[in-house]
Amino acid sequence: MRQDRSANSDLAASAHRQLPALVDTYKHLHRDPELSHREEKTAAYLATALRALGYTVTEHVGRYPDGSQAFGVVAVLANGSGSRLLLRTDIDALPVEEKTGLDYASTIRSTNPEGQSVGVMHACGHDLHMTVLLGTAREMAERKRAWHGTLMLIGQPSEETIDGAKAMLADNLYERFGRPDFVVSEHDHNDVPAGSVAMKAGPLLAGSTGVYVTMRGVGGHGSAPQIGKDPIVLAAEFVLVAQTIVSRQIDPQQPAVLTVGTIHGGTKNNTIPDEVTMGLTLRTYSNDVRDQIVAAVRRTANGLAEAYGIPEDRLPVVTLGESTPPTLNDSALNERIRASAVSALGRERVLDARATMGSEDVGLYTLDGKIPGVMYWLGAADPEKLAQSRKTGVPLPGLHSALFAPVYEPAISTGVTAMTAIALDLLR
Repeated sequence: MRQDRSANSDLAASAHRQLPALVDTYKHLHRDPELSHREEKTAAYLATALRALGYTVTEHVGRYPDGSQAFGVVAVLANGSGSRLLLRTDIDALPVEEKTGLDYASTIRSTNPEGQSVGVMHACGHDLHMTVLLGTAREMAERKRAWHGTLMLIGQPSEETIDGAKAMLADNLYERFGRPDFVVSEHDHNDVPAGSVAMKAGPLLAGSTGVYVTMRGVGGHGSAPQIGKDPIVLAAEFVLVAQTIVSRQIDPQQPAVLTVGTIHGGTKNNTIPDEVTMGLTLRTYSNDVRDQIVAAVRRTANGLAEAYGIPEDRLPVVTLGESTPPTLNDSALNERIRASAVSALGRERVLDARATMGSEDVGLYTLDGKIPGVMYWLGAADPEKLAQSRKTGVPLPGLHSALFAPVYEPAISTGVTAMTAIALDLLR
């Protein structure tokens, strides 16, 4: 049964009444971001706020492969028998020096894993996600007569390094706190107007796989390249040939991206190095297509090396690194939460989402689709600026940009209204 019109009107009004406090929360979180694996203060802030609302909160949930503990937060509100709903927010920030000039801009600096000094910014909107989750948490706590079941809120660390969800699951998340019947999350988007949400069934975000290629040669003096085997020239040719893998070996109906993001080799301009390393990112909506491209990368690297006469014991080394599956929205659940959002916001504010080749690790909570899950876009763009951008073709500052600045007030109130309406319907 859907919420009636008066209930939805009351929900929107209640979310609006929360807005001043939630804006303060948003600005606090924006001013004080923390990098992945280091979200100690952010997690503590989230946990304290949720305890104050009556949730049973557990901190330090999550374990990384090296054995270190993560800063995951799990907050549970049990309200009789019924379904179990997982709502997830991410909590980490990016190594980006903010350039928005806003009065609440981050001036935080930290060191990255390589020991470099970097600015830190919520350039992906995780501060907005946390704020909406806290607003929703309050609405659900105050409306316990309107629902029954168990609400499980997740404050997930290390989304930007796509190992936070994996760490929480590795720490027996579902064994300790119960396996959910539904998984729902949101992500802000600069291509959706603030004051609206956008939804779709099927692929929303691509799976991501890190691919690392080491071209090995035979080093020597730069004045006598004929004596050695130059891995820099070999790597340069690989970069160009690799661009044809997607365009000439993959079905055009299967979206895929293969990008070479890093290349390192050599220490002196007159010396041919022994090896060159390259870091690639691979994005697909299909694991089969991913495997096909990985095989093509190996084949291309080896083929070029053999053509260059590289000895068999110096052929390229191709390894796979960090990975996350595609975000595939369950069709039936998407239809259900879309109806909830339309009822709460109005049809004109619930748009059709467009899939992107960006990646997320939220899909891991669905256990390969065994649990119905949906992520939807929360509008964050100024509607007039977005309309102008679409006319001119000049994009607005987007996610991970030092200039990214969501239009936070309508995004927060819309986010709280939509997510609460969805939660109430799923737990009715």
